[in-house]
Parts: sequence; structure tokens; C-alpha cells
Amino acid sequence: MRELLDAFWRAAAYCLHPRVIALSVLPLLLMVAAAVGLGWFFWEGAVDGVRQAAEAWQLSAALFLWLDSVGLSGLRTAIAPLVVVFIATPVIVVGALVVVASLMTPAVLSLVAERRFPALERRRGGSFWTGLLGALGASVLALLAIAVSVPLWFIPPLVLILPPLIWGWLTYRVMSYDVLADHASREERRELIRRHRGSLLAMGVLTGYLGAAPSVVWASGVFFLALAPVLVPVAIWIYTLVFAFAALWFAHFSLAALQRLRAEQASGAAVEVLPARAGWRAHDAPVAAANAEPAPAPSAGAPLAPPARLPDLREFGRGPGAGSPSPDPRLPPPP
Repeated sequence: MRELLDAFWRAAAYCLHPRVIALSVLPLLLMVAAAVGLGWFFWEGAVDGVRQAAEAWQLSAALFLWLDSVGLSGLRTAIAPLVVVFIATPVIVVGALVVVASLMTPAVLSLVAERRFPALERRRGGSFWTGLLGALGASVLALLAIAVSVPLWFIPPLVLILPPLIWGWLTYRVMSYDVLADHASREERRELIRRHRGSLLAMGVLTGYLGAAPSVVWASGVFFLALAPVLVPVAIWIYTLVFAFAALWFAHFSLAALQRLRAEQASGAAVEVLPARAGWRAHDAPVAAANAEPAPAPSAGAPLAPPARLPDLREFGRGPGAGSPSPDPRLPPPP
């Protein structure tokens, strides 16, 4: 938990970095251009199609009659655009995630690595195209999960649980690969994901809840059509900034975990090598003594070596007179 919170506040602080703010503008421009182009060509057709389908549906016809009875007939014109926005919002979220993962995440990761982990080795266990294909595949699965779970959204508790879980899973799958593809090897990436799967998924779910906040701004563009040209780009920029924060959070957490993993591996290797380098163990002493070659016998007529002088125990604070300022004169002098 401490590592999770540490990475959280670091990511929040990095969001104020001028380079991160500048990088968030590029995906914004691309997505605004795509949204404007799709809206220019398909908005009216999509709204008309939704309106015709709603009028042909008996349940929606009963809803329209009820709105007329309570004096809210003006809302009939807003239902079809709201449904179109409701359908387009998941596409915008997935597009933001893919664009940020492919364009912004490498730059943000380089910023984190340069400022906090300059000595961390890059082992390049992944590639750009593998990450892009994985992000696209996970995005397709997330969209299918969204489409299947839409009927459950009308149950009040589930509408606050299912979408963040799906976006959290998608963010976890995309970001956990992208932030480790350059620095970790394949084995290290799999080990880190295995160890921290719960924390990574929790980070993804929390960013999923943060990503739901701009939907209010996005939907308000339907009710305030005059401000829609301003509110819609603001909502897209908030989406981009949220996913940039997610990239920073995953980068700080994953690179710190990778650094700890390598430190553990290095300390384990040092412990294994240490006995071989020392070459000595306590129970090897009898074996070494038995295998030692005997000293050669002195030749005839050679002078014998003087006996070794025994150490004075009083010098080391032992024996009689230890700790006295001078030896006792009544004792015989040492040999």
C-alpha cells in the first residue's frame, strides 16, 4: 500500500510538469479532429436513426406520452442526441486509451526514467507493435463487455460497478505492458504482473472511476448545445489527462517494483556466491587438516628454530595483573 500511495502522489505531481501538459495536447488535437470529422459526417444520420428506432419502440412511445403528460415534451428532442452520446462515449474512452498508450506513454515513461530511474537497465522485453496489437485486442474485448453489460446498467448498483471494472481491466492490461516493455525482460514483466496483479488492477479501476468524471462534461454538451463546441473538447482533454495520469502512476509503480525485484535477485546471487568465494566452512576444518601435506623434516646439523614466544596475557587484559599500570616486580620476567 505504501508503494501504491507513493506512486500516486508522484504521478499527480508529474501531471503539473510542463512536458506532460504539452504532451497531453497532441492526442487531444488528434481526437478532436476525429470527433469533429465523425460528427460532421455521421451526427445527423445517427440522431435520426436513433429517433426513428425510439418512435417505433412501444416502450419509448409510452415514455414520450408520459413526458408530454407531465409537461416535459421538450426532452423528447434531447433523448436521441443523448443516446448517441451515450454510445459514442465508450468509443471516445477506448480511443483516448489507445492514443495515449501509443503516443504519450513512451514519452511519459522516458520522463519518469530520466528523472527517477536513470541507472535502471533497459532490457527491452517488449516491442511497440506487440503492445499496440495487445491494446487493440484488449480494447475490442472491453467494447464487447460493455455491449453485453449494457442491460445491467439499468440496475442502480451495477451501473456504478461494471463500467469502472471494465475500464480498469482495460487500463491494467494496456499500461502494465507498455510501461515495462522497454525496461523489463519478458520474464521480469511476467513476474511483476504475477506479484502485483491486485495492485495493478486496483490502479486501473481507480483510473476508470476518474475517467467517468468527464462524462458529465461530455453529456452536458447535449443540454447546453450552445457550449457544446467548448465542452466536448474539454471533456476529451480531461480524458487524455486522466489516462496520462494513469500512465504516470503505472510507470512510477512498475519501475520501482522492477528496481526492487532486481535488487532482490542481486542480493540472492551474492548470497549464493559468497561460500564459493570464501572457500572455508567450519566443518571443513578436519578435512583440510587431514589433506594438508606434512612439513618436511629438518636436515641433519641444521640449527633448530627458537621456540615461539608465548604472548603476555597481561598485554591483552588477561591473566594475573591484568589492567595494572605496571607488572608486579615479584613475578619472574617473561621469557
